[in-house]
Amino acid sequence: MTDKQLIAYLKLLHGTYNTAMMLLFMYQGLLGLRTRRNRMRGRQDFRLIKRHRKLGPILALTGPAGFIAGMIVIYLDKGRIMEYPLHFLTGLSIALLTAATFLISRKIKGPDSPWRTPHLMIGIFILCLYIIQVTLGLGILF
Repeated sequence: MTDKQLIAYLKLLHGTYNTAMMLLFMYQGLLGLRTRRNRMRGRQDFRLIKRHRKLGPILALTGPAGFIAGMIVIYLDKGRIMEYPLHFLTGLSIALLTAATFLISRKIKGPDSPWRTPHLMIGIFILCLYIIQVTLGLGILF
């Protein structure tokens, strides 16, 4: 197996990266909620909309990258990826739901799109899963 000191640093890097991703997802959610609130009030802040639309695809790629990195780190350390099944399944759920949210966002057309509510609900669920995931990860790390 790989050097234990290197693995320890990689685990810490994985946790730090995914905590940063969680914070970015929360920021993205805040942008989306503010955009939604403005739209419901009949106002639109195109700066918010532009920021939300620009950051979304980036997070859709970089979020699941943290999951893949975690799988690689645990495989290098333990020789299998299911060493921490709850943490693995939560990460897998976040990655799949992130992809689903991205695909749904592509179907949103116009202010009355029926895809807006599923996009919102899945986004809230992702944020809840991130909080659980970080808590599980801290339990593994310490």
